[in-house]
Amino acid sequence: MKVNRRFFLFGTALAARAFQAESSVGTAMIGVGNRGSFLLQGVLQQPNAKVLALCDIKPDRLDKAATTAARDKPATYADWRRVLDRKDVDAVFIATPPYLHSEMAIAAIRAGKHVYCEKPIGVTPAQVRALVEAARGSSKVFVPGQQLRSQKQFQEAVRKVQEGAIGEVLMVKAQRHATADLPHDGTSGDWYFDVNKSGGYLVEQSVHNLDLCNWVIGARPVRACGFGGTQLYKNDPPGRTIYDCGSLTYEYPKGVMMSFTQNVFHPGSMPNGNQYIYVYGSKAGLDLMGSGTAYPLERGGQPVVLAAKRQEDQYAHLAAFYDSITKGTPPPVGITVGAEAALTAILGNQAMMQQKMVNWSDLGVEL
Repeated sequence: MKVNRRFFLFGTALAARAFQAESSVGTAMIGVGNRGSFLLQGVLQQPNAKVLALCDIKPDRLDKAATTAARDKPATYADWRRVLDRKDVDAVFIATPPYLHSEMAIAAIRAGKHVYCEKPIGVTPAQVRALVEAARGSSKVFVPGQQLRSQKQFQEAVRKVQEGAIGEVLMVKAQRHATADLPHDGTSGDWYFDVNKSGGYLVEQSVHNLDLCNWVIGARPVRACGFGGTQLYKNDPPGRTIYDCGSLTYEYPKGVMMSFTQNVFHPGSMPNGNQYIYVYGSKAGLDLMGSGTAYPLERGGQPVVLAAKRQEDQYAHLAAFYDSITKGTPPPVGITVGAEAALTAILGNQAMMQQKMVNWSDLGVEL
């Protein structure tokens, strides 16, 4: 009996390893800087992922990533095209500077890979349009990195808003402020402060907040106007072309308005926080990014928690990407969400830079 039992357990272990090998997703990481390193940590936690290749043009980042992923013994590359040539790579994560996202994602799609592309999916309408066309023409999974869509608190709050919990959405007031600029001598300083490479603060960072606004409103904006400038960090670092602050007004269908501000000099000790989204409805107002509480308009009405803050899985979006590949479940979000988020940010940035009203139709992207 002991021999038979050992034989059985040995056979079961072999079968489990065979199943794991058959179901593993060969994964490559293109870009392993700050964001790419964060994604790599999440990939290594996925039971069906195996990191086969890492790519970055900066040797120190590549060496650090290779050490992190030493379990899988990945190959390292400086040329991202060589990664796509590998037949054993099933899925590719793209976490390079934003101006490279569209080109790399399109190439990965054409190479037959599943793609997780960090936000924004493009910094110009042309880049977004090209990626939309490529993703819609592919049978592979494409997920943009709009990970707030995978947070259960926001899912619950948005669902209740859509069910009428605060009445008809009339207006949104939102901001994304930072307590300091990105380090000027940091490892991303060579691209971040160039508006043609990062898209600017609104496109590179606030695309998350703007996507959440689109989601809770249930639409994309019709037009935008506003002003932006560099008030504190004038020509700092030298050659800087991105703004350090801005104020925008977006108009949505049915006359819904959204006011959005951004800056990178919000004192950390100042009350009310540096990020918020207040959603004003015909029955109540909602603190979406904070407590998830709705405050009734009626006199004497009591606040109601629509979606309590909770401990969220920081890699839920990433895990859902792998589930889509291995289990065939719907992706957490698709190309349309990524495109609308990027274009909303681009729309606002164009309005600030051109100092005029810019219409969504002016962007020339059919969704």
